[in-house]
Amino acid sequence: MFLFAKYLKPNSKRALQAFSLMEVLVVLIIIGILVLLVLPNLLPVITRAKTTEAKLQLEHVQMLEKTYFYEHSKYTNDLNELGFIQEKLTTEDKDARANYRIEISSASNTGFTARATSVVDFNQNGTFNVWEMNQDKVLKEVTPD
Repeated sequence: MFLFAKYLKPNSKRALQAFSLMEVLVVLIIIGILVLLVLPNLLPVITRAKTTEAKLQLEHVQMLEKTYFYEHSKYTNDLNELGFIQEKLTTEDKDARANYRIEISSASNTGFTARATSVVDFNQNGTFNVWEMNQDKVLKEVTPD
């Protein structure tokens, strides 16, 4: 309450000067309006930041598949065989952090394709982001969000 007040000596007979409740509310309303104006411009930046999760997870799966190929001379479509552990998805648990479901869509003796599908619609347009990576570490965005 006295955060914005000018401190005076206790013996002083002048009143403490501080902001009124109305002034604080006006400032909060102005800040809220500015946030609403800036938020649509920040959504693409937030979406790009969250796609980093998909890219890193797919690179990890590619590395695990490569190691598996060196040992077995084939690729697998079983993430458990690779030792990949899917983090809990944000839609499953309130403490979860993963925004992408990782899966191997195809695997053969010569190659594989891993896919990361978002479980969250980042910009609320009804489209869920999908990324794919193959054995040659070629990354492509199948469905942009």
